[in-house]
Amino acid sequence: MGFMTKAFTLLAIVACLTSVAHAISGQATFYTPPYVPSSCFGFEDRGVMIAAANPGLFNNGAACGTRYRVTCTGRTNDGVLQPCTGRSVDVTIVDLCPGCGSNQIDLSQEAFAVIANPDAGRINIDYTR
Repeated sequence: MGFMTKAFTLLAIVACLTSVAHAISGQATFYTPPYVPSSCFGFEDRGVMIAAANPGLFNNGAACGTRYRVTCTGRTNDGVLQPCTGRSVDVTIVDLCPGCGSNQIDLSQEAFAVIANPDAGRINIDYTR
């Protein structure tokens, strides 16, 4: 193989291995139990690592069961100066958050506590499917 062919092949392999997923920036709040019934699963218990999606993300229920990895990126107010724990959490969309803004996800209280101090109430996040 020529040098250019080897270089192109290597570049193609690297491109295939690189994730095409891009994080979405937004904000997270949390809600408290009871978590059932939910818009997606009725009275079926889906655990506590769950979230309610804003109307756009929820997309008339198309997001039901979709999993997202959520990471705290910083504070949104002056209440808690360093709310992030440095961890990420995987959540499943189980409900609609009708009052959420277009960039907002409402996490269960337990999921929120994995990534941030609940005293913060609202945090900046990145989330990916």
